Amino acid sequence: MTAQAALGGDIPPVTWQGEAIACADCRYAALREQGRCELGRSCVQDRYGRRVDRFFRSNPERGNEQLAHPYFEVRAIAARHADLFHLAPLIDDPDETVRHSVAMRLPQKQLLRMVDDPHREVRIRVAWRLAPEALALMKRDPDYHVRTIVARRLPVALLSLMLRDADEAVRAEVAQRIAMPALWGLIDDDSPTVRRIVAQRLPVALLDRLAVDPDWRVRWEVAQRADARVLTQMQIDADSEIRAAATERLDATSSGCHLGVCHG
Repeated sequence: MTAQAALGGDIPPVTWQGEAIACADCRYAALREQGRCELGRSCVQDRYGRRVDRFFRSNPERGNEQLAHPYFEVRAIAARHADLFHLAPLIDDPDETVRHSVAMRLPQKQLLRMVDDPHREVRIRVAWRLAPEALALMKRDPDYHVRTIVARRLPVALLSLMLRDADEAVRAEVAQRIAMPALWGLIDDDSPTVRRIVAQRLPVALLDRLAVDPDWRVRWEVAQRADARVLTQMQIDADSEIRAAATERLDATSSGCHLGVCHG
């Protein structure tokens, strides 16, 4: 790609309605003489988003003036440069691209108004930016990706609110962070992936329950952490690799080696 093509030189400069751009009639005609806009490269009238973006990068103070522009691309880019106290009217903009730009900048109090935005990409951005203590408002979002972000950022004390989420990926995120005794609430989870994470984090003294889990991957995790009492039981496991792992750890324990460190 040539430098000119990278700048959009192969795309004809037309308005968002497909008409020829008339620089003489533009409200920003004086900026052209100052080198702050250029037809085919940096222009607020252009349909091509990169040229609109270059215009606002050179003239960020013009952001406030274009928040009501009829072309969504101009409104979305102008929202990146406008003063924060001018953004609230765009919370209900008909275009999700504009609302996404707004969600990236709104202060927390106003961001709360976007937790139920109709577009998932906007709510994903809201979930990443919202203060953790306010994320419980999104714990039942219809999109699993949004709820996964909530589970990743929600204060640990509130994670029990998501223990029974319908999606495996969300419960797995909860299992990675939730503390005891709430972690115990996932020991019988329907998903082997979730139970495997539980096996990695559960206190060693409580692993016996998972030593007979129907999924071999869960039992494998148990074999990596269990004490001698549970490991002895696992020497008769149906899976040969788990039996071998249990025996190897028992032998290492009896010979004075633990976690690769030997004594005596």
